[in-house]
Amino acid sequence: MLCHMELTQRLLEQFVVLAEEQHFGRAADRLTMRQPPLSQAIQRLERVLGVSLFERGPRGVRITPAGRAFAEDARRLLEAQAAAVDRARRVASGREGEVRLGFISSLGYHYVPDLLRRAHTELPGLRLQLRQHPSVELIAMLHAGALDLALVRLPISGSDELTVNQVGVERLIAVLPEHHRLAAQDSLALADLADHDFAVLRPGALPGLAQQVALACAQAGFTPRPLGQADDLPGLLSYVAAGLCVALAPEQVRSLGLSGVVHRPLRGSSPHLRTAIAAVHRSDSGDAAVQRVVGLFGSPALTPEA
Repeated sequence: MLCHMELTQRLLEQFVVLAEEQHFGRAADRLTMRQPPLSQAIQRLERVLGVSLFERGPRGVRITPAGRAFAEDARRLLEAQAAAVDRARRVASGREGEVRLGFISSLGYHYVPDLLRRAHTELPGLRLQLRQHPSVELIAMLHAGALDLALVRLPISGSDELTVNQVGVERLIAVLPEHHRLAAQDSLALADLADHDFAVLRPGALPGLAQQVALACAQAGFTPRPLGQADDLPGLLSYVAAGLCVALAPEQVRSLGLSGVVHRPLRGSSPHLRTAIAAVHRSDSGDAAVQRVVGLFGSPALTPEA
């Protein structure tokens, strides 16, 4: 009965080299070993297999048909073993595997697509599985182990036992109908919009952004006068594209390319005009792939200027 335990990597390597050289002396030189131990190893392999792999003669050795067939299989075994070791090392280094990435919807227009492009280029063996949820749910999923990494806006609650990496800063901008009387200005003060109708977020939708808009307007001395409500940014901007009102939104909405609207920066140093973007993961996570993904945010393509 074949004893698989005796078919070690070294023994298979010795056999393959001898099969290629068909000369014990040259094979021993390639293997950096003496000829007698190599001869003994091949004899042991033949006993294990129960077949003659080589014909011995005064001029050297000649591989048998059985030996030739076994050499092909042995090469495949060695290649498969090397591939398995290499893949294990790539997974351990974070260059291969899977990362479950959660994100809030308002980050899906710039940060997530840019991250996917960069990961595809720099970490082609790594797969990102995407989940979109409100930030409160994302944090809960991190704690429960249902996510590996989450992209959220700061501040967040429930960050105990989590590592928070700030990966970008983004400003609010004004979004106006393209023929609006203020569209000719290069930039606006938020107070310039005080007497305008606004598209606002429905209560409970994108709570972090909704709170930021409310605080920024309050600091500018007014409360937005709602004309319509929406659950997400495309809905919000649809009111603006229809020419009905104005809106405040994160600057990345420029990438939506929505016709009928113009985007104008807001002047001022209010902290409510700025929002920090963070990549959050469990502090006890030793997953090298997560660290690799977080490291991708070092590119300017992933961190819009404030």
